[in-house]
Amino acid sequence: MTYLQAAVLGVIQGATEFIPVSSSGHLVIAPYFLGWKIAPRQAFVFDVLVQVATLSAVIVYFWPELWSILTAFIRGLINRKPFADPQSRLGWLLVLATVPAGIAALLMKDILEQAFSSPKTAAFFLIFTGLMLAGAERFRKETISLPNLGWMDALWVGIFQVLALFPGISRSGSTITGGMIRGLNRSDAASFSFLMSVPVMLAAGVLGIYDLLQMDQGVSQIPVFLVGFLVAALVGYLAIRWLLRFLRTRSLLFFSAYCLGAGLLTLLTIYL
Repeated sequence: MTYLQAAVLGVIQGATEFIPVSSSGHLVIAPYFLGWKIAPRQAFVFDVLVQVATLSAVIVYFWPELWSILTAFIRGLINRKPFADPQSRLGWLLVLATVPAGIAALLMKDILEQAFSSPKTAAFFLIFTGLMLAGAERFRKETISLPNLGWMDALWVGIFQVLALFPGISRSGSTITGGMIRGLNRSDAASFSFLMSVPVMLAAGVLGIYDLLQMDQGVSQIPVFLVGFLVAALVGYLAIRWLLRFLRTRSLLFFSAYCLGAGLLTLLTIYL
């Protein structure tokens, strides 16, 4: 991977990690359209590491709320009243929502690595994402707010996050969809989606760094990956700000149409 490739893919990752159009799908499809030959294992490790970059964007943007959740969480454990404080309770819900994807990622690691080398697979999953986002708008309820989120609601959103392990299925799109189906409005569903990305991306980043060190010539690729990391972090921060403002007044149908179009266009170029 070259510095230019890392920078371009960093922009793509930062822009699409939080906007519900699947960053992983774009990281698979973009090299295909650009004619770049990147080894599947290297592409997988790069994808994981730039997800950590966008994790840093989440932490910076949501730092006051994350700090409040963390301190309330620890205080609740010390006082043996883990659910007394609403922020501590929200912390436990975020942990619960993380469990399904964590288990699935460990069980399907080899399958996922192979999926990251298939533009065709990513294209089909992009189409699925488009249909999922349209379904979120069709079946949304808006009956609860984030402070009233329950255990089953959090687990439901966590199960939706499992879908996003596959390239082409948007993590933010799937979790926002899960939240909206359970009754959250778009903005609250997006906020919960971004907050629950912290433990998932952190765990994925640790595994990605381990894979990088185990990979042939992995250490020599660190400067290249660092370029992608920094670019993805900056663009990701800007994308979070934009999307939260967008969803206050706009629907997900624009992103649904984009995913359907991108998936279909990719399949046409593959089969024609």
